[in-house]
Amino acid sequence: QVQLVESGGGLVQPGGSLRLSCAVSEFTSDYYAIGWFRQAPGKERRGVACFSRLHDTIEYGDSVKGRFTISRDNAWKTVNLQMSSLEPEDTAVYYCAIARVHGCPHWSIAYWGQGTQVTVSS
Repeated sequence: QVQLVESGGGLVQPGGSLRLSCAVSEFTSDYYAIGWFRQAPGKERRGVACFSRLHDTIEYGDSVKGRFTISRDNAWKTVNLQMSSLEPEDTAVYYCAIARVHGCPHWSIAYWGQGTQVTVSS
C-alpha cells in the first residue's frame, strides 16, 4: 500500500512563504506523476502543481504560477511545494497525490495523502 505523508502546513501572514513536503513510500513504474492539490472550505479539490516522469514536466495551476515551485528528490521519495507571496485565497487543505497519468488529472489519482492545513491570515 502506497503511503503519502504531508508536512509543513501552518499559519502564515499574507505575503509570507511556506514549504510543504510529501514523503512518498514508493513510486513504481505503474505511476506517472506526483502532484499537489488543495481544497478550500466549500470548494472542490483542485490541482496546484504536478511533476511528471515524462521529460520531468512540471505544470502549475493558473492561480499559483510564478509563486509556487514544485520540486522532488532523485528517487521520487520526497516532493516539495515551495509557496511564496501567499494570499488569503491560498488558504486550504493541501494534499499530495500520485497519478496514473502524466499531468495529474484528477480522475487519474491513485493515492492521496491525509492533507495539511495552510492558513494565510494576518
